[in-house]
Amino acid sequence: MIDSRTAPYAALLLRLTLGGLFLTHASLKLFVFTPAGTAQFFGSLGLPPALAYLTIVAEIAGGLALIAGFYSRVVALALIPILLGAIVTVHGPAGFFFTNPKGGWEFLALWIVGLIAIALIGDGAYAVRQTVVGKRQAAAA
Repeated sequence: MIDSRTAPYAALLLRLTLGGLFLTHASLKLFVFTPAGTAQFFGSLGLPPALAYLTIVAEIAGGLALIAGFYSRVVALALIPILLGAIVTVHGPAGFFFTNPKGGWEFLALWIVGLIAIALIGDGAYAVRQTVVGKRQAAAA
């Protein structure tokens, strides 16, 4: 049975964690690998180098949206292809375990499951979208 008193806080915790992970990964691409280096790496995988810049922007925007609780369901689903792409192009051939050389795909799979959980459970507590929608509904009443 779902505890309706605590479930919104579970969604909040999941949103904050997943959003923070996306911001951390975007920061890695920005400050450690650099955008140009990330683009070069994407090119070495046979991907369009410009996709690296789009990925960085999506990770930042998506991470911030998840943390804020702004359309979390949609954002969570929209971010899944980034992780699937990382599995297909980099981590999949390394095997399942993330401790394998070149990192496996277990962490990314768990991350995807977390995003699916957010898509199913919704925004949760302290979500910007709920605050905005709530104020609009109160003003209309």
